[in-house]
Amino acid sequence: MATADAARVTFTIVTGLSGAGKTQCMKALEDLDFFCIDNLPPALLPRLVEIHSSSTGESRNYAVAMDVRGREHFRELEKAIDWLDHSSYEYRIIFLECRDAVLVRRFSETRRTHPLAGVGSIYDSIAAERNMLAPIRQRAHIVIDTSDLKPQDLKAHLYTAVSDRPIHELMSVDVFSFGFKYGAPADADMIFDVRFLPNPFYVPELRNTTGLSGDCRTYVLSHPMAEEFLDTMASLVMKLIPYYSVEGKNHLTLAIGCTGGQHRSVAIADALAERLRAAGVRTQVRHRELQSGNVATQD
Repeated sequence: MATADAARVTFTIVTGLSGAGKTQCMKALEDLDFFCIDNLPPALLPRLVEIHSSSTGESRNYAVAMDVRGREHFRELEKAIDWLDHSSYEYRIIFLECRDAVLVRRFSETRRTHPLAGVGSIYDSIAAERNMLAPIRQRAHIVIDTSDLKPQDLKAHLYTAVSDRPIHELMSVDVFSFGFKYGAPADADMIFDVRFLPNPFYVPELRNTTGLSGDCRTYVLSHPMAEEFLDTMASLVMKLIPYYSVEGKNHLTLAIGCTGGQHRSVAIADALAERLRAAGVRTQVRHRELQSGNVATQD
């Protein structure tokens, strides 16, 4: 079996038994920032590898799903793998398998016909395919039995096996400030209320500023609870990101609210975004009330 270095592999071949979950596997790999190509004829794999490797663009991981729907395709896949073995390119094979009874149930639920139907019962078709794919399974770098795996479990298995990036780098976070007086956002995953902090509205020289100004920001963040609150929030988000990611979520929206969305929430949203970026999380920040033109009469 060929060896593969998880930090250097560029090409991932996804194959296995029909009904074992190749579609879900490809969706999970796409979420893990792979460029995915489904149902590529095996004979075209060498050409794809050469085109990608000769490009001068940014390097990225490719995942290619291949169905072996007959002995001709099976021979083409073996030839493609032989070619990779004798080339300088590194690759990995992910082979998905599943128990017969589970495969039968899946085909029944989806009302799809097994690709090798016609050689007897569906159990006979599964057995024929399993026997045909045995040599490919022997050459696989990763074998995953999906019989008892939910889609999020499969994604977790794949992340552990193939990702060379910290999981928080795969998540994007949108942090935005808002004012409760204009309504809480309906699309936020988490809402934080910072109305416990001292209100710059009641400081005459800060009343007409926003949390974007240096003086207002300094005033808000100088409160002892502000830094503690930011540390706690950032720590909570970093701890939750892996769990959200396993459930298939790749984007989080965090809403920071104060009364008018002008002072406290703006300063805290900016400071939280800075902490998340420093931790390697792709983060954007926006200020709803400032961008919408709402004029706060009380923050």
